[in-house]
Amino acid sequence: MNRYLRTVLSVVLCTMWIVGCSNGPVNEESFATISLNPDSAYEQTFEDLPLGELYNFNLKLAQADQSWVTFWVEGYQYGEQAEPFRLTELSYGKSPDPVVEGSMGFGIINAQDKKKLLFMYAPEVSSVPHEIGELLTADGVRGTSWDYAIGEEEVALAPGETKLLGVYRQVEQSFRTYDYQDQEDLERMIQDDKTVLLLKVKIEVL
Repeated sequence: MNRYLRTVLSVVLCTMWIVGCSNGPVNEESFATISLNPDSAYEQTFEDLPLGELYNFNLKLAQADQSWVTFWVEGYQYGEQAEPFRLTELSYGKSPDPVVEGSMGFGIINAQDKKKLLFMYAPEVSSVPHEIGELLTADGVRGTSWDYAIGEEEVALAPGETKLLGVYRQVEQSFRTYDYQDQEDLERMIQDDKTVLLLKVKIEVL
């Protein structure tokens, strides 16, 4: 990675480390919520430079001092699990603050020599961008798509629930439409497309 790209990434990652705290009653229904934040300065930065693709969300934890968050990306190619299966992952929790809110996201960076770098960030934590080999090579790819798997409304997350947040696809033929929240449709998509990345989150009570 050249010096310019390292500098840009350092600035982007520093601005993404945002934490908000407040106090209030906590109940099961407000355990955790997540919502889209596609018009943030983060996505605008990626588009303006251009750096690649970015999925950006707003995460609220109402029991942050008792919660453990796992945020990861699964990879598939030609219907088979990639190696490693979890291409990148963040795992953190037990904040000193009872309530935490901030930006959470996943980025795919276009580096030199057509290589791709992955990185993740969340309130209080971020990962260093790293290469993933030839998984996202453009050889034979006719089209690429990156979509959010949740709608525009805020989504409540139950303790221990795994939620699909985003889908990145590479196809060799033509794109088909799938219901990302339907497991059978997801399995068909994984078999049909050349490469599929699934962005997921799970929050557990400690």
